[in-house]
Amino acid sequence: MKGLSNIMQTVSMMKWVVLVSVLTMASGYKHVVFMHGILAGPSEFDKFAQQIKIDHPGTNTTQINAFVDAYSLEPMWNQVEKIQIIFTQIMADNPDGIHLVCFSQGGLVCRGLMSLLQHNVDTFIGLSCPLAGQYGDTAYLKYLFPNYVKSNIYRYFYTDNGQRWSVANYWYDPHHQDNYRKFSTYLAILNNDTHNRQSQTFKENFSRLKKMVLVGGPDDGVITPWQSSHFGMYNGSEVVLPMQEQRWYKEDSFGLRTLYERKAITTFTYSGVQHIHWHSDMDVYKKSVEPFLT
Repeated sequence: MKGLSNIMQTVSMMKWVVLVSVLTMASGYKHVVFMHGILAGPSEFDKFAQQIKIDHPGTNTTQINAFVDAYSLEPMWNQVEKIQIIFTQIMADNPDGIHLVCFSQGGLVCRGLMSLLQHNVDTFIGLSCPLAGQYGDTAYLKYLFPNYVKSNIYRYFYTDNGQRWSVANYWYDPHHQDNYRKFSTYLAILNNDTHNRQSQTFKENFSRLKKMVLVGGPDDGVITPWQSSHFGMYNGSEVVLPMQEQRWYKEDSFGLRTLYERKAITTFTYSGVQHIHWHSDMDVYKKSVEPFLT
């Protein structure tokens, strides 16, 4: 009986050690914030959020529940200014830092937040986000603006009325750059392509990031060019120039080159992943999300 008692004590101690170990590990996981894409809502990230709690027990997560569905078409600065209230509280509750996982248009919302705020984001993970803008005939464009194609929609997007749509705020027509710089109220400001009195502050805030993970692929079917997810974009001949050949990278206009030279940027390219599947593809999660949430 004494031997059994000793065994039970040993088992009990082992359980305690395991429990302490798990709690210790959990306390080291940063809060993860998810930002959904256009014409969608927080449930887009249900699968990833559930898996994180399995892989990293004790991790707290927030799926931003704002500008859902059609409301995601509101101007980008409207979205940033209201979401920053939620975001600021999350940061205040997590002074050791947070991770930010954003999908599609949500990535540009997150760009705005990280430029506007003196944030404590440790890692930003962008899943197929039009970070350098959008220029393409896609199903979304045809659905929302059936009377236009990519070559002529600048006539509407690059007007005061057109800029009331979120998509117009980051529309980057390589053939009409004067119009883009004159009318773009969001992307041109973030990229420092136009006058912005806060450009230095935006750069300092954006550069606070410790890690940036950029994910995209050639079979996306929506983000155009798909390399925009890696900060690539068309030139005037519609040849995609990589991030390192963009003016705002060379001049370090908003801190991107600073991050790159600090070796803070990691890129992933996946074939065979359509746009609507990035936020639920478990191969993408295992290779490009979960390893960066430590």
